[in-house]
Amino acid sequence: MRRREFIALVGGAATAYPLRAWAQNASSRPIIGVLSPLSAATAERNIEALRAGLRELGYMEDRNIKLELRFADGAIERLPNLATELLALNPAVIVAGSPPAALAVQRQTRAIPIVMNSTTDPVVLGLANSIGRPGGNVTGLWWGDEVLIGKRLELLKQAVPGISRVGVFINPTDVTNIDDLKALPAAAAGLGLATRVFELRTSAEFQGAFETAKREGLQGLHFSLAPLFVSNRVDVVRLAANARLPAIYGFREFPVVGGLMSYGTSLTDLYRRKGALVAKILKGASPADLPIERPTKFELLVNLKTAQALGLSMPSTLLTLADEVIE
Repeated sequence: MRRREFIALVGGAATAYPLRAWAQNASSRPIIGVLSPLSAATAERNIEALRAGLRELGYMEDRNIKLELRFADGAIERLPNLATELLALNPAVIVAGSPPAALAVQRQTRAIPIVMNSTTDPVVLGLANSIGRPGGNVTGLWWGDEVLIGKRLELLKQAVPGISRVGVFINPTDVTNIDDLKALPAAAAGLGLATRVFELRTSAEFQGAFETAKREGLQGLHFSLAPLFVSNRVDVVRLAANARLPAIYGFREFPVVGGLMSYGTSLTDLYRRKGALVAKILKGASPADLPIERPTKFELLVNLKTAQALGLSMPSTLLTLADEVIE
């Protein structure tokens, strides 16, 4: 670990935890902290993928590493306190499962390495100086949702003939939504769609929002990648079904529980790759020098049973494109 780089970056900012050499950790097994905005059940596949990525490079729990997991259950306001808990354990590195999680850790330390995944440009968020050379204590993966929201709306239009009005659900307190909201007007206009943005901060607002969407005659829905929706995906999917509104999501976790369709990056692939970045840091690499990576694997899932329940006849061209069709 290049201590001088971190000291220079801190400047006048308060650093809650001291710099130290990872090799001199009091424990013989370095601690890897995981700060997830999701629930333990929702994040289970991601955590297993992280373990697999570490295991492929010789790092195994109860042998030479220890994982400490903290879950916010979709409530991003819990992340700062959970970050404090993890930092008190003096971890060698923290894996952050969203932009708010990475920010919650970085605001408390510029010393401990952070491996994040982000839909929003990490440079814009202040997590890194540049993509090629982050320059601080944060590296990881960034996929940029500014392109994907247009693709999702295009797929929704293919699935729902004649659709012209779409509701877009976001959490305005979550920076996860920044890039897709910026891209939304141009993406919707290019597809001839009018959009209505719903700002939801808690799951208690779901019912009313769906009732409004139905009352206003919306013909489809798009959900942001905010943990609020992912952690409450069963309720979201149920309410969409009750309102008979076709919806598209960003993660496979939604169609698996009955959502119509999803298109986005593979979180399990991201977390496996995070394992490789963590391994590099454990071997002495500085996150300041590790370029932020872009994902290469994207997946389209279609739930045919849900389509039939909504009276939709999914075009064969769409089903051919799908990586997985749930029947």
